[in-house]
Amino acid sequence: MEKRVALELRGRNPSQVKELNLDNCRSTSIVGLTNEYTNLENLSLNAVGLTTLKGFPTLPKLTKLELSDNRISNGLNFLNGCKKLTHLNLSGNKIKDLDALKPLEEFKNLKNLDLFNNEVTSIEDYRTKVFALHPSLKYLDGFDKDDREAEDTTEEEDVMNGNNDSDDDGSGDEEVDDEEDDDDEDMSLSAVYNDNLEEESSASSLYEGSDVEEEEDVDDEDGDNDADREHNSKVQGNGEADREPEESTRGKKRKHEDDDEDEN
Repeated sequence: MEKRVALELRGRNPSQVKELNLDNCRSTSIVGLTNEYTNLENLSLNAVGLTTLKGFPTLPKLTKLELSDNRISNGLNFLNGCKKLTHLNLSGNKIKDLDALKPLEEFKNLKNLDLFNNEVTSIEDYRTKVFALHPSLKYLDGFDKDDREAEDTTEEEDVMNGNNDSDDDGSGDEEVDDEEDDDDEDMSLSAVYNDNLEEESSASSLYEGSDVEEEEDVDDEDGDNDADREHNSKVQGNGEADREPEESTRGKKRKHEDDDEDEN
């Protein structure tokens, strides 16, 4: 047990530990647990093989103690240093009579006691006598004085059977969420359809615009050709006009030369 305690400690200070599980660590007595575990609240020692609780430490904040499936027959007085204990599980031990349970009278906060599979449970009026012995006790072996099952056990069974109210509410919310998801999906499909229409419309308008631009380009080319032809004609006209004065000048020159020859 001492090695298991050191392993579960994991390098922490004992005063920092709130829960400690030492199940199946195999020991006949308490070894390794000390009064240093001042903040320990839950301690589990199931199926360890304990025959005595001698040396059990003072644990001022311990509220839940699991000691099932051991070989404890008496010595519950060694738990007196755990005044805040509310849950004690002693099922599967060797407790035979009510005298072995008298030390539990010191636990004024004890609410839940489990003695299932102990010989003491076969005593006549066992439940009535145990409830009378411990006035603070609310549940014995999972049931109250009126044989109603413990609340937490009932809640767990409801959850397992799917009868929990919160689960019903959750399922309703899921149905609403599913409907909202369907609506969102329809809206998204509609949006995609509209986007496709807009894209097609934009594509067609772009295509028409390109046709117009092509027509304008053709018109511009025709205009440019006409302008080129007009320019060429003007250039040709100017060339003829330039040649006319030159020819007339040559004619005058020749005439002048003829006149000079006649005079000579």
